[in-house]
Amino acid sequence: MTDPHILLPGKRVSLAMPHRDHLPDYHRWENDPSTILGFGTQVPQPWEVRASGWEAAGRNRDFPQFEVITTHDLTPVGVTTLQIDSAVRTAEYVILVAPEARGKGLATEATALTLQWAFEYAALRMVWLKVLEPNSAGVTAYRKAGFKPAGRLRQSGYWLGHPCDELLMDAVAEEFSATPA
Repeated sequence: MTDPHILLPGKRVSLAMPHRDHLPDYHRWENDPSTILGFGTQVPQPWEVRASGWEAAGRNRDFPQFEVITTHDLTPVGVTTLQIDSAVRTAEYVILVAPEARGKGLATEATALTLQWAFEYAALRMVWLKVLEPNSAGVTAYRKAGFKPAGRLRQSGYWLGHPCDELLMDAVAEEFSATPA
């Protein structure tokens, strides 16, 4: 395996081009029970679905994905995605962090780097996300990275089998600072 193609370096993590050789890792992370809980997907995803989704995403300019790697040893620890609506220059943000890398503050830096890419390189006006309200770690990481509360979808998700609200958060280019709090 060759060294990763780093797109945007950070202090503890960097954004790199995703690599097909890491697809089994991405699939394992997505099917971890805590990921399924956080995404609200409720069911695991078969390998065939993930592999075909990789191929389709790679052909779509409006769906850039970034591999999150540690700066000290270049280990993949996550993936971030911008689902761009090019007509209005906005994007939905999604992050996936390896279960073994959670709770270390890496999601905050990866999110801030992705916002930096969105505003400085992709020239987007706004980036938004949805997060299940009980996911307090996610909400905290997003706030620290630059997202602000933007609304609520009542009873639109599930957490541990119970209905819950989804919080909408957004970040706009004019308010974004590349240095996370």
